[in-house]
Amino acid sequence: MKNDLTNESKSEKRASLTDEMEKIDVQKLLEQYDSESNVRKPVGFIGLIISIIAISMSAFQFYTGGFGLWLALKQRALHLAFALALIFLLYPSTKKGIDSEKDKIPFFDIILAIVGAATSLYLIIYYKELVFRAGLPSTIDLIMGGITILLVLEATRRAIGPELPIVVIVFLLYAYFGPYMPGYFAHRGYSLERIIEHLYMQTEGIYGIPLGVSSSFVFLFILFGAVLNKTGMGKFFIDLSMALAGHTTGGPAKVAVIASGFMGSVSGSSVANVVTTGSFTIPLMKSIGYKKDFAGAVEAAASTGGQIMPPVMGAAAFVMSEFLEIPYIKIAAAAVIPAIIYYVAVMIMVHLEACKYGLKGLPRERLPKTKQVLKEKGHLILPLLGLVYLLVRGYTALFAAFWAIVMSLAASMVKKETRLDLKNFLGAFEDGAKGALGVASACACAGMVVGVTTLTGFGLKIASGIVALGGGKVLPTLFFTMIASIILGMGLPTTAKYIILAIMAAPALIQLGVLPLAAHMFILYFGVIADLTPPVAVAAYAGAGIAGGNTMRTGFNAVKLAVAGFIIPFVFAINPALMGLGGSPLLTIQLTVTSLTGVLALGAATSGFLLVKTEFYERIILFAIAILLISPDLLTDILGVAGVLFILFLQYRKLKKLEQG
Repeated sequence: MKNDLTNESKSEKRASLTDEMEKIDVQKLLEQYDSESNVRKPVGFIGLIISIIAISMSAFQFYTGGFGLWLALKQRALHLAFALALIFLLYPSTKKGIDSEKDKIPFFDIILAIVGAATSLYLIIYYKELVFRAGLPSTIDLIMGGITILLVLEATRRAIGPELPIVVIVFLLYAYFGPYMPGYFAHRGYSLERIIEHLYMQTEGIYGIPLGVSSSFVFLFILFGAVLNKTGMGKFFIDLSMALAGHTTGGPAKVAVIASGFMGSVSGSSVANVVTTGSFTIPLMKSIGYKKDFAGAVEAAASTGGQIMPPVMGAAAFVMSEFLEIPYIKIAAAAVIPAIIYYVAVMIMVHLEACKYGLKGLPRERLPKTKQVLKEKGHLILPLLGLVYLLVRGYTALFAAFWAIVMSLAASMVKKETRLDLKNFLGAFEDGAKGALGVASACACAGMVVGVTTLTGFGLKIASGIVALGGGKVLPTLFFTMIASIILGMGLPTTAKYIILAIMAAPALIQLGVLPLAAHMFILYFGVIADLTPPVAVAAYAGAGIAGGNTMRTGFNAVKLAVAGFIIPFVFAINPALMGLGGSPLLTIQLTVTSLTGVLALGAATSGFLLVKTEFYERIILFAIAILLISPDLLTDILGVAGVLFILFLQYRKLKKLEQG
């Protein structure tokens, strides 16, 4: 009888959990928190036309990725032509437009789509003539350029929000009104014609490096993710994470960390990752006793970290590769240890929270079996392994991405459950194009910031200003760069925030002797962390939306969980051996061990729990140890490790007393 009641209560719990998960409208949440998902859904003839344009865009990118890119300006121009046409057809001018225009498109937006495509196609059609009259633009050239600038600003506003277009407008005004700027920032100023020519007719502005990266391997990696998603890779990641960690202390939260790390590395969007994996993991966390605000924060911290986790790391790492002119695999290799430390830190925080409140894992009978999960969908890992193999062997990111897509299509054919029929294959190509629109518009828009910076020398002035503010010392300059990176990163997509920070903040660190790769990784870390830092914590807000928690409390909890992300960049900026750059392998191991020790100390200090509840003085000591271990000095490392061992000894004694009494 008792067993019957127990089974009945388990069934009721499973049913209530299933009901809660079914109530979560993933698409609605994406539209609410991720502006890139806030799109129309036209049907009928116009819907078919949009699908054809999107599939054609993916087919063009896939073909040129495998069989050779066009000339730089032509490749980027056609990429932007596709992007502008699709953005004006899919994104309404206001959010209210979504409800009133779900299956219809205003005639004015159709005109904008045609004009947007035409202004970029103009560069392809009249390419030879434009080359011959370089530096002497005709009136029609300037008109086309002016229209393109306005349309890129509007398309970016629709696709990702107003923040980046506002930044670009400020830069454009700075380029024009240079003579009227305050002394330090003044320059000779440039005419409207010169600005338009520089931004439109050269590969210095709209069609610069950022759009070049978007139009080559970034698009292919997004397409790779779309194909994997259609094969069921997302569910495979979640099932595998459940099988590995679901039964452990605080299991569902650890599932969220593992699954979001896998997904985030491929998806490159904090918010999209929160919503897709969080719609499953957050109800699970709540079901075993995690508070709403903490459950949403776990997903936000884990999802945000995906953008700094190899092998894909989102689009920003590919832009970094172009800016620094080093192979992408070197960036990914340098990012491995810091990313692992970040996720270990989040896992430690999750574990300590579970221990603190006595939260158990899920019953094994409710969980999938590891062997069964791998047997059913384990073959889907092969494309990822193939991608890593090609990158490690020294092939270009473009070549690796192309063949990763081919491998994912081939792997999907192994089993009937994952096999892509024609509809799903075309659907993957359509989703890939739509998923790349935010990146394409952001790169085109951010390219104008780069263009104005090269035209006016503004980047060098900002770098000198940051160095002066930091008194010419590394640590204060790192601190001010962190603040600038978080502020500039709020509300912007990862690619756009990285591009702006790379030209405004990174040079300041390089001036003071920080290695270029470490400097660029530093700003990327804090730009990414802006996604979960209040007051504009978009990833945390998405987590709160799913959990039904308070947005600000969720944001502060996410910062607490990701606190290692605020420490690690200082460590590798001061001593890049943590990234495997310079120094001996022994030094890298030493820094890894001490960083993990510091992460443990910081986690215990923040959560107020280690083996048992920590006293106030223990928390102070642990926090001091964490700060002490930032310095790459043997003495501070020894003192830090000894301090943690001492606190562990005190905690162990208290634990024994509690067990005995």
